[in-house]
Amino acid sequence: MNWKNLTSLEQFDDIDAQSQSSPVVLFKHSTRCSISATALSRLERKWNDDKHPGVDAYFIDLIANRDLSNAVAERYGVAHESPQVLIIDQGSCVYDNSHFGITYDEILERIAPASV
Repeated sequence: MNWKNLTSLEQFDDIDAQSQSSPVVLFKHSTRCSISATALSRLERKWNDDKHPGVDAYFIDLIANRDLSNAVAERYGVAHESPQVLIIDQGSCVYDNSHFGITYDEILERIAPASV
């Protein structure tokens, strides 16, 4: 995956703007958690950027950026979990899942209309 690192609060405005034309994927990752590493690996192995033109994927390192994780929860109205994937569409969270519930197939279902 061609991740964009989410490192500042200002990037949320960019994400919301991008989500007006195409869904945006957010992945919250704990570098200290084996479940998070497994979920990330499973997603990266299946993802193909060529199949999802225009869909940006942002990566949040929770250990380095805990404040951003809290901001995600507040801004999009979801409980914090780790690992966690969210799909932002039209400035709102339309999907979230965590741990081994994170699957490429479910994410694809949610972003497919915009990536055809």
